[in-house]
Amino acid sequence: MAYDRPGADGLVLGVPKAAFRPSPVFLGLVALFVAGGVLAWNGYGNARFNVFLFVVSGWLVSLCLHEYAHAVVAYRAGDRDIAHRGYLTLNPLKYTHPLLSIVLPVVVVLLGGIGLPGGAVWVDRHAIPGRLRHTLVSLAGPATNVLFALVLVAAVRIGTQSAGGPVEFWAGVALLAFLQITASVLNLLPVPGLDGGNMIQPWLNPQWRKMYDLFAPYGFILLFALLWNPRIGGWFFDGVFAVGDALGLPSWLYATGLDLIRFWQG
Repeated sequence: MAYDRPGADGLVLGVPKAAFRPSPVFLGLVALFVAGGVLAWNGYGNARFNVFLFVVSGWLVSLCLHEYAHAVVAYRAGDRDIAHRGYLTLNPLKYTHPLLSIVLPVVVVLLGGIGLPGGAVWVDRHAIPGRLRHTLVSLAGPATNVLFALVLVAAVRIGTQSAGGPVEFWAGVALLAFLQITASVLNLLPVPGLDGGNMIQPWLNPQWRKMYDLFAPYGFILLFALLWNPRIGGWFFDGVFAVGDALGLPSWLYATGLDLIRFWQG
């Protein structure tokens, strides 16, 4: 996205240009993602660890870009102070608590193969006029996951048919695509506090909005409770598998990727 042209004082609408530069932490994650992909493609060292590095770093990069999308749209919608809060630097350490932003999503990926929503950006809703803009801010993150899912599925379908390469590499790409699908579905669920619920919140009447705001801080707990229920969890995975099948993502390939990233089992 093109930002407003900086002035001679190095500011963009009163914000230092450094607020828009990618952080070293994010660039380090990108480097690990590329390195993991190169190692997996060329078969250097331990194949399981290579896929683990490739998938986990790639997932963290996507988490950063998900939150960045929220921040960019909020900035454009009127919340200029979001730049001062460091959300436009793609630094995952700025997105709430590192335990919730990084550790928990990675653990859930390794154990459950679910692209759990990670960090969150704090948006000054009072600085953003209009309900539609509020909805677009919330939609920006899941839209990023949907875009990634489509790109990765296309890469798998084209690459496995024409580019060749080791199955371990494509299993990693397929797993990343599957994680993006799960993240897309999860983030679009109308659960209070999650992006899907936040998209609806501006359009609720005052009474329902007050009730929504009451439950929003407990959205993660509610999400876990829903997924823990065998019937609801089964519906969720049935829906995710159906989306993957409709897009042409080979289920055996991302299942292989999930097995490979658990390198300690091999």
